Amino acid sequence: MPHQIILTDRAPAPIGPYSQAVRAGHTVYVSGQIPLDAAGQLVAGDVAAQTRQVLQNLAAVLAAAGLQLTDVVKCSIFVKDLGNFALINQVYGTYFADATAPARETVEVARLPRDVEVEISCIAVGA
Repeated sequence: MPHQIILTDRAPAPIGPYSQAVRAGHTVYVSGQIPLDAAGQLVAGDVAAQTRQVLQNLAAVLAAAGLQLTDVVKCSIFVKDLGNFALINQVYGTYFADATAPARETVEVARLPRDVEVEISCIAVGA
């Protein structure tokens, strides 16, 4: 099945040999986003501010694919400290409504790129 690379300047450019997202059929796989702004600068602030930036990045990449957060069917959340889960979940809940929230998992990891607190990837399905 042919696939299409998705790239937008409204989210940080990849910092390695990967794509921001890939469309295969009606499914879009968005690479893990960390709290960098579109210029590639790390955002200041606590884990809540970092989570907001990550979700804004995901939304920007999805928009480039003609999709939105309501099209997301699965998220993977990677956190440096699971003790921050409540803050991350609070911000996450402002982007995803309970009635249409995607499936997800949250995993504590030893380290993330650029030593950030949170990284989120997602899978979305469009028409």
